[in-house]
Amino acid sequence: MKLPTFLRLFCKNFIAFMSSQLDKLTPREIVAELDKYIIGQHDAKRNVAIALRNRWRRMNSIPEMQKEIIPNNILMIGATGVGKTEIARRLAKIANAPFVKVEASKFTEVGYVGRDVESMVRDLVEQAVNMVKSAKKEEVKQKAQEIVEDMILDVLIPPMYPNTSFQNTPRANVGFEIKDDNDVVQPPPPVTSMPDHELNERTRNRFREKLKAGELENRKIEIDMQSSSSPNIGVMGGPIDDVSMMNLQEMLGNMMPKRSKKRKLTIADARKILLEEEAAKLIDMDEVKEEAIRKAEDLGIIFIDEIDKIANSGGKGGGPDVSREGVQRDLLPIVEGSTVNTKYGPIKTDHILFVAAGAFHVSKPSDLIPELQGRFPIRVELQSLTEDDFYLILKEPRNSLTRQYHALMEAEGVELSFQDEALREIAKLAFTINSDVENIGARRLQTVMSTLLNDFMFDIPDVIGANAHVVVTKELVQERLSGLVKNRDLSQYIL
Repeated sequence: MKLPTFLRLFCKNFIAFMSSQLDKLTPREIVAELDKYIIGQHDAKRNVAIALRNRWRRMNSIPEMQKEIIPNNILMIGATGVGKTEIARRLAKIANAPFVKVEASKFTEVGYVGRDVESMVRDLVEQAVNMVKSAKKEEVKQKAQEIVEDMILDVLIPPMYPNTSFQNTPRANVGFEIKDDNDVVQPPPPVTSMPDHELNERTRNRFREKLKAGELENRKIEIDMQSSSSPNIGVMGGPIDDVSMMNLQEMLGNMMPKRSKKRKLTIADARKILLEEEAAKLIDMDEVKEEAIRKAEDLGIIFIDEIDKIANSGGKGGGPDVSREGVQRDLLPIVEGSTVNTKYGPIKTDHILFVAAGAFHVSKPSDLIPELQGRFPIRVELQSLTEDDFYLILKEPRNSLTRQYHALMEAEGVELSFQDEALREIAKLAFTINSDVENIGARRLQTVMSTLLNDFMFDIPDVIGANAHVVVTKELVQERLSGLVKNRDLSQYIL
């Protein structure tokens, strides 16, 4: 079947836009970008970089092969806290792609109480719609701001037209509340040679300048807001799937009369609400839905965490193992490619990139059913973090804990700095606790840093005032954290 001309042009422009976005990202550049936030795990970074670049290669291949090229889904194997989730999350941000993280253990087989696996695809589409809608709002933001400015100005100084009067030109959905005598609008002195509507326009221009200068932000006005009339629906009897429930709620919501309520807000608050409403009116939602579906299909990334929890480690068995294997069977058609109905329209999962991850402490990848193993051809084993890795995690990433605590204290006017020997000692203690108690990876640093700096955070600003300088030394680290290592019985309960 031949597509309509407008749809062919839309698809062509969309592919060209997405190709231009990914064209700037070579595999080496993707790895370099990931290195800014994640320490080590070079094998995993290389594989996800290749997978992301392959999307650009597919969209720029010959049309006959674009539908035939399928993504190489990735299975990450590694202990908790080594960077599995962070790699997938940063990858999605780099590509500006819809990204959803789900827990495999929360899904149940069809017929059991719980979420069905198709909900992850619906969540991905919802994320794509929000991304496209935000981008469209940015495009019309300037025009929406001009409209909102005129609306607020109409409240403060109602417009006057030739051969009309104030009383004949009321504003239907906005009003002005005078709080005191100082708020009364004083018109300019009468000029006999100037018509009233020109005087009105001069006054409006003066107030327009005041609005732009932010001089009227605290003045209150009354606006009409559209209230949501979507009813909450409960269904008695047999089970109903999520899509049917959403469609039923939307249908009944459209049937209900639109309600509006008046609110008295400051101009600053009213501007935000009106800007959101006017920007939404300027957006074509049908275009947003089409672009979001296309974006989810071609660029979407679904990260399935804790996939080892649905593996049957003991061979054949009953109880929860039945549901676990059922979840694996339900995942098969989603991962290999199928069509899922959403409230925005059907979406094909053929080219969505699936990244699964699990620690596999109790089970192993071979405990998954063979069909699902085949859907994740790329297996990457992430290495456990060493003492040197902990040191680099504290020092190099842009979102490191040392930078986070520095920003928190800087907000109070206090400067925080770490000596290099202190960072080495923190890394050593974190690695030791992980080895002796329970290996939770880089998350151990959060516990160590919290224990180290909590006293300072409590004393600021009452005891430690502004312009103070806190220096963390090796001796301070040993003094504050020695109890974590010595008291093993207590440390085992500390995350």
